[in-house]
Amino acid sequence: MGNRSWDEAIKDLEVRREKAALGGGTAKIEKQHQSGKLTARERIEILLDRGTFVEVDGFVESRIDDFDLDKRRVPGDGVVTGYGEIGGRLVFVASEDFTVIGGTLGEYHSYKICHIQDMAMQMKAPIICINDSGGARIEEGISSLSGYSGIFLRHTKASGVIPQISVILGPCSGGACYAPAICDFIFMVSDISKMFITGPNVVKTVINEEVSVDELGGAQVHAKKSGVAHFVYQSEGDCLMGVRKLLFYLPSNNKEMVPVVKNIKERPSVLFSVNKVIEKFGSLGKTLSQGEKDKVNRIREIVPDNSRRAYDVKEVLECIVDEGSFFEVQKDFAANAVVGWARMDGEVVGFVANQPNMMGGSLDYHASDKIARFIRFCDCFNIPLVTLVDVPAFLPGTEQEHNGIIRHGAKVLYAYAEATVPKISLIMRKAYGGAYIAMNSKEMGADMVFAWPIAEIAVMGGDGAVNIAFKRKIKEAQDPQAMREQCKQEYEDRFLNPYVAAARGYVNEVIKPEETREKILKALKALKSKSVESPYKKHGNIPL
Repeated sequence: MGNRSWDEAIKDLEVRREKAALGGGTAKIEKQHQSGKLTARERIEILLDRGTFVEVDGFVESRIDDFDLDKRRVPGDGVVTGYGEIGGRLVFVASEDFTVIGGTLGEYHSYKICHIQDMAMQMKAPIICINDSGGARIEEGISSLSGYSGIFLRHTKASGVIPQISVILGPCSGGACYAPAICDFIFMVSDISKMFITGPNVVKTVINEEVSVDELGGAQVHAKKSGVAHFVYQSEGDCLMGVRKLLFYLPSNNKEMVPVVKNIKERPSVLFSVNKVIEKFGSLGKTLSQGEKDKVNRIREIVPDNSRRAYDVKEVLECIVDEGSFFEVQKDFAANAVVGWARMDGEVVGFVANQPNMMGGSLDYHASDKIARFIRFCDCFNIPLVTLVDVPAFLPGTEQEHNGIIRHGAKVLYAYAEATVPKISLIMRKAYGGAYIAMNSKEMGADMVFAWPIAEIAVMGGDGAVNIAFKRKIKEAQDPQAMREQCKQEYEDRFLNPYVAAARGYVNEVIKPEETREKILKALKALKSKSVESPYKKHGNIPL
């Protein structure tokens, strides 16, 4: 290149930057837009705080010349990597560029992702991977497959250390699916996101089954049926704002706590930095306003005292948590269980709840997986757990047994028993049998167990108990129906109340519904310094 003047050198740099920024070129960018998708750089611009993005390895290129790859070589090699801020906090990002060889992963494409993963681990900050790729770059052969291996290994090592988020904004197929699957959360967009191990053509060839791309691996399939997706949005912009919102509820790593935002009276924009939110709203004190008092008093109106009548547990949650702060996870999957985060007096708390208006709130194999994974995430990142219990049973039947309800249900037991964060339970109405045990019962390690006066804590409900315990007495009675009713009433009076459990210490306090928020807040405050030393082991063997 010889000696160059400053002007020549700067001009050369600007030309190179411009070429890298264009990715696959203006025609490919226009095609990306016509398909309803943003470019890799546009996505980063929306995701991060304005002006904070710093690109890393922007001039890295493929070194492969075979199959005319040298004619398609572009600086950056199909992925934009770097770091920036969300809400004023450091994050790392890798955004695949579909305009460059279909976003396919080759040797240096994977090198860049691995490098930014290493940086995220070293700086102990969240990593966000935006997937929009045709998969492994066939022209680079084994080097491409090896690249995926390095990414999988790093995701696994970072698990439980830093939050890892995958955003699917295009195709994600074959082995590429497993990088998002190892991450903590997966975001998808309707009509844009696609995830499957084998595509429709292979499915047709191998098993002669005809299926569309959306039916096989679209966002709605993974949100409702497979449970692969945690959050689904209708547009890329909303999806990326959802990622920002999620990080508002998470710490940067497993040695930090989530920033506290005291009693926000309106939902803060995810565009604010955490510091600015605190500066704007400040601490408004702990005295309940009249509106908040009215809200907690509504619980009795929401929850029927007849345990056979359903209600929406999310309405109960809204009465307990800081207004507008509940952020649900996997809302369309296993709807008989509700999991998510909310703030209580500004601090983030993880909530697990049975949903009585869906399958009576019983636990099935899908709900068990959903609950167990959420518990383990909260435990990884120092987020206290509050469990709202209204559960009749593990769902019976051949479908449940044949699909492994024993194995899946054991995950809930394992997750609660393993978790060392503060664990608080509230038994609202039904808590029967093995499902009562599984939902963070006292002897499973709950730090505090509260119960409402209408709580029913027993091996089973009155009808089932009468059929077993009083079967002979009813059969021998002159009036079997009258005897059945008498026996049922005796059983319910004696066992279906919280006071037997309270007498044995399995319930720490029986409380009024309107006292719920206050009691949970005080328990969280008391448990803040909780410290548990676990026995040495490499890791446990959870029943996967």
